Amino acid sequence: MHKDLSISEETNVNRAAGVVGFFTFLSRILGLVRDMVLAFFFGTGMAADAFFVAFRIPNLLRRLFAEGSLTIAFIPVFTEYLTTRSKKEAFELARVVLTLLSLILVIITIIGVLLSPWIVRIQAFGFGGSGIKYDLTVLLTRITFPYIFFVSLVAFFMGVLNSLRRFAAPAAAPIFLNVGIIGAAYLVSPGLPDPIVGVAVGVLIGGFLQVGLQLPWVFKEGLKLFPLWKPAHPAVKRIGLLMLPAIFGSAVYQLNQFTGTLLASFLAEGSVSWLYYADRLVQFPLGIFAIAISTAVLPSLSTQAAKKDLDRFGETLSHALRLVFFIILPSMVGLVVLGEPIIRVLLERGAFNNYSTLMTNYALVFYAVGLWAFSGIRVMVSGFYALQDTKTPVTVAVVSVVANIALSLSLAFMTPLKHGGLALALSLASSLQFCLLVFFLNKKIYIGDLRPVLVSALKSAFAAAVMGLVVYYSHTWWLKVDSGAGLWGMIMSLTGLIVIGMIVYFAMARILGCRELASVGEMFFRNSSPQRRKER
Repeated sequence: MHKDLSISEETNVNRAAGVVGFFTFLSRILGLVRDMVLAFFFGTGMAADAFFVAFRIPNLLRRLFAEGSLTIAFIPVFTEYLTTRSKKEAFELARVVLTLLSLILVIITIIGVLLSPWIVRIQAFGFGGSGIKYDLTVLLTRITFPYIFFVSLVAFFMGVLNSLRRFAAPAAAPIFLNVGIIGAAYLVSPGLPDPIVGVAVGVLIGGFLQVGLQLPWVFKEGLKLFPLWKPAHPAVKRIGLLMLPAIFGSAVYQLNQFTGTLLASFLAEGSVSWLYYADRLVQFPLGIFAIAISTAVLPSLSTQAAKKDLDRFGETLSHALRLVFFIILPSMVGLVVLGEPIIRVLLERGAFNNYSTLMTNYALVFYAVGLWAFSGIRVMVSGFYALQDTKTPVTVAVVSVVANIALSLSLAFMTPLKHGGLALALSLASSLQFCLLVFFLNKKIYIGDLRPVLVSALKSAFAAAVMGLVVYYSHTWWLKVDSGAGLWGMIMSLTGLIVIGMIVYFAMARILGCRELASVGEMFFRNSSPQRRKER
C-alpha cells in the first residue's frame, strides 16, 4: 500500500513537471521572439537603453519578492492548512494574505512611481539627471513600475493553485507577458510619438493578462477574493518570517550575478557579453526542466512534511533528484559537444562574428559542467522550503558566494582561463553549495539512503557519455554544422544531431534499465501507466 502511494505521488510529480516544463518551453521561445522584435524595432539605441533600464527595477523586485520568496514562503504554510486543517481555513488564510499583500503592493507601486526620477539616477547614473534620455527613462519607469503589482498577484495565485495541484495556468502566465510586449510593439507603438512607450504599456498589458489567466482557475477551486482584514492571523507572521530569509537568498543570487559582471568588466572587451550569452543558453534547460521539477515537487514535499511522513518525503526528494539528473546530464553533455554549432545557428550574424562564437562557447563549456549542480540545488532547496526552513539555504548560499568570489579571482586573474575562469568558478561554487545542502538536510532529517540517486546518476552519466561520443563523431564526419551550408542547412544538420543524440541516450537508458525513462514518459503522456515502474 505504501509503495502504491509512493508511485502515485511520483506520477503526480512527473505529470506536474511535464506541464510546467511544456509551458516554460513556450515562454522561453516567445521570450526569444520578444527580444528579436525589440531588436528589430529599436536596435541598441537610446530608446532601447531607456526601456531596459526602466524595466530592470520592477523585474528585480519580481525576482526578489514575487516569484521567489512569496511563493516559497506561502506554499508550505498554505499546504499545511490544507493538510492538517480544512479547505475553508486554508482559503481564509489565502484571503487574509491577499488582502494584506494587495495593500502593501499598492503602497510600493505609488512610492515607486513617485520616486522614479531618483530610481533612474541610481540605476543609470550615466544617463545624468536631465536630458531627453533621462526623461524618457523616468517616463518608462513610471509606466512599467505597476507591473510589480500584477506579477505579485500572479505569484500569490500560483502558490494557491500549485498547492491544489493545478499547474497549467501559473506555468503559462509568463507567456502572456511576452504576448503583451510583442502585441504592443506591433499594434500600440506605431501610433505614438515615442514608439518605445507602447512597449512599456505592453508590459502592463502583459501583467494584466497574466492575472486574468489565473482568475477562472482560482474561482473554479472556490476561493473568493473578497477582502479579509486579519493582520494578526498567526499564519501571516509565519509566512513573513519565512519570506525574509528567502528575500535575502534571492539578493545573494543577484549579488553573485553582479560580482561576475563586475569582475568580467576588468577582462578583455566582450567578456561580459560572452558570459551573458553563454548563461542564457545554460538557463534554457535549467528553466525548462530543473525549475519545472522543483516547482512540481514543492507541494508534494510540503504535504508530506505537514503529515510528518518523512519516509515518503525522502522518497519523493530522491525521485526528484534522479529525474532531474536523468534529464540534465545529457543536456550538459549536449551543450559541451554541440555548444559551438548551437551558438553559430542562434547568434552568429551581423556584429556577432566567428570570434564571438568561439569565446561564447569557451564560457559555455565551463558553465555547462556545473549544470548538474545548478539543477540539483533547485530540488534540494525545495526540500528545505517544504520543511519551512529558509535560513539554512541562505547560509549555504552565502558560503557559495564567498567561494565563488575567491575562485573567480583565482581562476580568472591568476590563470590563463580569463572569462572561462569566471564560469568555472560559478560551477565549482555551485557544486560545493549542492553538497552542503545535501549534508545539512540529511543532518536535519534523515532523508534515506541516497545510493539509488548516485547509481541512477552514474547510469545517466554513462548513457550521456555514449551519446556525446556518437554526436561528436556524427558532427565531425557527417552532419557538420558549417556556415557555408547557409542558415537552413545548419539548422537541418543541428536538428539531425540533436535527434541522433536523443535516440542514442534513450536507447542506452533502456539498456541500462533506468527507471526514470518511464518517468519522462509520464511527464509528457497522460496515459503513461506507472504499472511498469511497479513491476521493476
